[in-house]
Amino acid sequence: MLGYQPVMFFNDSFDYLHVATDPYPHPLRPDGYAFLLLVLKPFHSFVLVAAVQHLMGLAMGVMIYALLRRRFRLPGWGAALAAAPVLLDAYQLQLEHLVLSDTMFTFLVMSAVTLLLWRDRPSWKIAAAVGLIVGLAWLTRSVGMPVLLGVLVYMLIRRSGWKIMAATLAACMLPVLAYMGWYKADSDKFAITESNGIFLYARVYKFADCHQMKDLPVSEYPLCTEPANRLPNSQDGIWNAQSPLNRYTGTRFSPENNALGNDFAKRAILAQPLDYLQVVAHDFFRVFRWERTVFPDPATYTQYEFENKSRPLPEWHMPGGGIASAEARAYERGEARTQVVEPFAGAARGYQDVFYLRGTMIGLILLTGLAGLVPLWRRFGGEALLPWTLATGLLLAPAATAEFDYRYVLPAIPLAALAAGAAFRPEARTTAVAWTLRLRALPKTLRDPDKAAPPDAPKTPVA
Repeated sequence: MLGYQPVMFFNDSFDYLHVATDPYPHPLRPDGYAFLLLVLKPFHSFVLVAAVQHLMGLAMGVMIYALLRRRFRLPGWGAALAAAPVLLDAYQLQLEHLVLSDTMFTFLVMSAVTLLLWRDRPSWKIAAAVGLIVGLAWLTRSVGMPVLLGVLVYMLIRRSGWKIMAATLAACMLPVLAYMGWYKADSDKFAITESNGIFLYARVYKFADCHQMKDLPVSEYPLCTEPANRLPNSQDGIWNAQSPLNRYTGTRFSPENNALGNDFAKRAILAQPLDYLQVVAHDFFRVFRWERTVFPDPATYTQYEFENKSRPLPEWHMPGGGIASAEARAYERGEARTQVVEPFAGAARGYQDVFYLRGTMIGLILLTGLAGLVPLWRRFGGEALLPWTLATGLLLAPAATAEFDYRYVLPAIPLAALAAGAAFRPEARTTAVAWTLRLRALPKTLRDPDKAAPPDAPKTPVA
């Protein structure tokens, strides 16, 4: 906070500020994070925004520590070690310093998981609180919907009862339906965004072959692209000026374009399921690479780094009027451009060069959590099943619906760390030891039947 004052910006930051300045349901992304900016707007301080987000990051570390100590009975050093990734990872810290929705989304999901796991059997009031928090997470990022499904499946496996599940679902849908009603009043459509189909189109853009799609409507022919003419990355299918979506008139994120992109993408997936699975698997396993490479392009990648010089605020026009830089200055009521202040900024850059989780480390954390589920397979892994499945789902969802991005990885890390810590709880260790002892106690003939028969014993002929 001393090195990069008052805060750092990403391309998407100015959309959130635009909504906070003049609230309206954004067609590209839900407004949950913009509502937080709106609540903090009277203070006219990006420093306060950064401070709140850093406190959210600290709170997530506390949640991991408290759950592992109280619920999973880990020693203090073990719980602290599991909390270290979210507390100390340099890219987590940098994400908290950006005007972006990811920190708030992760904080809400971790809060819901903490409430749900704090007691063995949550009351209906706790269940309703969990549902409300998940609903707010859904309105912060669209991947909140899979979080709701993960929570409900967990409750079903744990036999929480239909009343608890109903309370969770009802409380979750309360803010979601209210937001959709606002969206309908503004845009005459009962929805949260007008972008799901367009993002799914970007997912299939790299492999979709119109020659393999039967009965493709003429209206979708402009979305076809020959392999030789395709742009390098899937998200070029949305943001690049040469995107096939720009062959249509009107705004890019219109209801018509969204419907066309959605239908085209579904046809491509059904016609080429193996190609779809291949691109999903490629982006999912990209998460676990050791080296962190520049992706998708230098301009985007550098916004995830602590830089050594101040970046000017963009001067692009916002939908409905206004300039991006003016939106930031109006929110701050003063100069909002990020100022790089030494030597603090240099310390942050040096720290980021060393102290971060490499992709392979994230994979090891996930595998550790999975190993902790195996001894309790009769109980579907116990309580640790929830954070592990949510972490895996949050890594898989972008690969399945859009494309890999480094900031999409970070919200899964606190959940994965919690699941990995739970793998060392006394119950899991005791069960694992018991299975090992049972295996050793098996008769020698069962463990190694070839050594059971005498060397000269006649072999039974095979009929």
